[in-house]
Amino acid sequence: MYTIVDIETTGGKYNEEGITEIAIYKFDGHKVVDQFISLINPEREIQPFVVNLTGINSNMLKNAPKFYEVAKRIVEITENTILVAHNAKFDYRILRTEFKRLGFDYERETLCTVELSKDLIPDQKSYSLGKLVRALGIPVSDRHRAAGDAKATVKLFQLLLDKDTNKNIIQESVRKEPKFQMEPRLIDIVQDLPSETGVYYIHKSDGEIIYIGKSKNIKNRVNQHFTGTNPKSKKIQSLVAAVTFEKTGSELVALLKESEEIKKTKPAFNRALRRNIFTHALYSFTDHKGYINLTIDKAYKDKANITTFSNRQSGKHFLEKAIEDYNLCQKLTGIYKTNTSCFNYELKKCEGACIQQESAEDYNNRVNQLLKKHSYDQQNMVIIDRGRDVDERSAILIKNGIFKGFGFYSLNYQINNLDILESIITPMENNRDQQHIIQSYLRRNKRLKIIQLP
Repeated sequence: MYTIVDIETTGGKYNEEGITEIAIYKFDGHKVVDQFISLINPEREIQPFVVNLTGINSNMLKNAPKFYEVAKRIVEITENTILVAHNAKFDYRILRTEFKRLGFDYERETLCTVELSKDLIPDQKSYSLGKLVRALGIPVSDRHRAAGDAKATVKLFQLLLDKDTNKNIIQESVRKEPKFQMEPRLIDIVQDLPSETGVYYIHKSDGEIIYIGKSKNIKNRVNQHFTGTNPKSKKIQSLVAAVTFEKTGSELVALLKESEEIKKTKPAFNRALRRNIFTHALYSFTDHKGYINLTIDKAYKDKANITTFSNRQSGKHFLEKAIEDYNLCQKLTGIYKTNTSCFNYELKKCEGACIQQESAEDYNNRVNQLLKKHSYDQQNMVIIDRGRDVDERSAILIKNGIFKGFGFYSLNYQINNLDILESIITPMENNRDQQHIIQSYLRRNKRLKIIQLP
């Protein structure tokens, strides 16, 4: 659990500042579950430059509560949480100073979104909150007011959690979270999980991830782990201390995250997805008569293919559908072995490419339509899919035929700026497994929105 904090102060000499406004959002990594926002009477003068910057003046604070009146609420909302702020060193110092004046020793674990941003979103022109969130397309209102800045920091932190593909933040969080230091009952863990699409992470008490999975219903899938009677399930049940999750909305994003993170993290109980998840591929070649032939064969690392399949039967089914949809020849797709015309020609469903009755140019034109649809080689495009909430969408970026990664954006924010789009994207490896996942998903979900980029 995290508390995202932003504080406005009077300005002045170091450790003599007073708080004029505070905003705290309690954030579980997915949504805000509690909040506290208040003006504070600092009982001291506000520096003129601060008044100009924030718009907060002494008149506004005359009837505001003094810090000692809200101190208990601040302690309660931040208890057993990690304090997150943009330049956390400043906000944490101010809070500790105010509590010290009351004779109370205030201590919390902290995370700084400036430092995290420099690590996870490198090469930004500026890491000031205002410039950074604008560069990332994060909406911000009431700039230099605590609530507006804290809300923008929540969105920024959520983006940083997405970009942390090594899961360093969440593993450290689990390790520090007091309730995870004791062996919890499995039913309590399942109770807090969503019945939604996403990726889940099973942790030991020291935060180590021992299993990563994806599901359209996270709660049901984890419950299966906890009620299973096979040796693997029993071992997981004996070691689990916590389950964290990331909602994706999109099954495609969940598949891509699961594949990459298993290969990176190498959890003890994920063995299957460390290997390639496809075995066969679609290849093309032009015969001596100028016709493009298609064939399904084993997938070879050093041989360029059009698209890949989990098994030969899946590839054969794809070709049979392609023959029907694009009026292709059974012989030239390897489905019907013959030295003469194919069976469909006899049924008048083939134009006769198998016996050169149809020109190579006309036939190849239809084949190329198929190849273009199922290969994103050299293409610049964004695949749009569901997001985590109703007002959000996911974006999977393909640039020059290379899978770059995914990100989430608000429906209020149009994807028309490639620089901003690339900033919100969580970079991912462009390996053959990821290409297979994308191509397979596109074949199964024909109504997906695809935006072609210049």
